Amino acid sequence: MKKVINDPNRVVQEMIEGIIATHPDKLKNIEGTTVIVRKDAPVQGKVALISGGGSGHEPAHGGYVGKGMLDAAVAGEVFTSPTPDQVYEGIKAIDGGKGVLMIIKNYTGDVMNFEMAADMAEAEGIKVAKVIVNDDVAVENSTYTTGRRGIAGTVFVHKIAGAMADKGGTLEEVEAVARKVIENVKSMGIALTSCTIPAAGKPGFEIGDDEMEIGMGIHGEPGIERTKIKTADEIAELLMDKILPELGLAAGDKVAVMINGLGGTPLMELYILNRKVAEILAGQNIHVHKTFVGEYMTSLEMAGCSVSVLKLDDQLVELLDAETDAPAWK
Repeated sequence: MKKVINDPNRVVQEMIEGIIATHPDKLKNIEGTTVIVRKDAPVQGKVALISGGGSGHEPAHGGYVGKGMLDAAVAGEVFTSPTPDQVYEGIKAIDGGKGVLMIIKNYTGDVMNFEMAADMAEAEGIKVAKVIVNDDVAVENSTYTTGRRGIAGTVFVHKIAGAMADKGGTLEEVEAVARKVIENVKSMGIALTSCTIPAAGKPGFEIGDDEMEIGMGIHGEPGIERTKIKTADEIAELLMDKILPELGLAAGDKVAVMINGLGGTPLMELYILNRKVAEILAGQNIHVHKTFVGEYMTSLEMAGCSVSVLKLDDQLVELLDAETDAPAWK
């Protein structure tokens, strides 16, 4: 195992310390926890947003904490859900009196632990709502989930719900727009290599040099099938053939696209993939309002990518385009 780390058992805490040292004007850490919050939290009179999950997906989720996005992100150990106590500390730290929305990726541990934290917070008089993101169209159930998994489309939920909260929306309004995004965003990915959890010291699975896994999850969960590696154009077609029918798009519709790297894929390759994705959408007379290419939700050093497509209306366009100072939004 070759990694730029110190103690494999302290990677999460040391990573958080590094994030705070990078953005001391925007972010802070709740002492004794793995919770990153806005420097000015709690913001009184504003609905607060909290998300999180296992570490190893950076910049998710700490990179999306900031004005116009999340108020807090809770980091579990690598590929492991944060504990209810950690989430509870995050909720308390950001509550500004208007309630807290939890944005949860659909993994059994995350859902259970965030819901337990919500119960603890509500016992203290904090109003809490939740949404569960399930944008991955690859498989219906997986190793970690009942139902579809939450992957990179979650970042669109952070952005748009965060913008609604920043505009002064009520908890009910922020929750409603988050659900609207969830209903209208679909994603799917492929993996070319495995990745190594630092504390494990060895790859989580084996995949041949000439193979790819279609629909693999961000924790290495099995996908639809393993095949010989395909060209970028073939990968784009394969993913879009699964994503587009789920959205019910018609000629003239408007979308946002995210071409997401899983940690070990060069931007060159992501741009090549996007070339074909853009061609497919143009061929169906679907207008791309904005495209995001880069690493938004990774899987340590896994080589691979995912494509997310969000169907837009005027409200979602306005909120997607609203300003944010979250470090990882670009």
